[in-house]
Amino acid sequence: MSRAVLSIGSNLGDRLAHLRSVLDGFGDRVLAVSAVYSTPPWGGVAQDDFLNAVVLADDPAFGCADWLCRGQELEQAAGRVRDVRWGARTLDVDVVWCAELRDGEPVACRSADPKLVLPHPRAHCRAFVLVPWLDVAPDAVLEVDGAPHPVAELLDRLDPAERAGVRRTELSMTGAAS
Repeated sequence: MSRAVLSIGSNLGDRLAHLRSVLDGFGDRVLAVSAVYSTPPWGGVAQDDFLNAVVLADDPAFGCADWLCRGQELEQAAGRVRDVRWGARTLDVDVVWCAELRDGEPVACRSADPKLVLPHPRAHCRAFVLVPWLDVAPDAVLEVDGAPHPVAELLDRLDPAERAGVRRTELSMTGAAS
């Protein structure tokens, strides 16, 4: 069995519908979903703001690569085009963290495969990942440079402007505005 933290975002088309398609696409695997946040684009490419959220999911039959494969299938279904790195997109599904359950405890997976680096190598620098992650797992820990760090501490280390750019919306992943 594996558990995954998936960071999802959209800044093209019906952004909320694209995010909701991830919940539909993962179905019963979804354990929890964060609030929806509006965030400025990251990476220096001029574009519209994103809607972002984090999904916590698990599946007894999935390995870490399966989360990536399914996420990419959902991106393709949403018409994702990969023309510009960090450019605008209909849907982005990133596997931020993945763990296998051993004796009932999650043991974080590591991968240096260029297709799936785990834990995500830039997650600790991105408030748009850390803020919603804390919604679904307030005690989350992320390994950075081989050492475990509470996600809350990683968020506190970010520039205040980076944190302030992550704005909770009234949008809901499960229906009308909350």
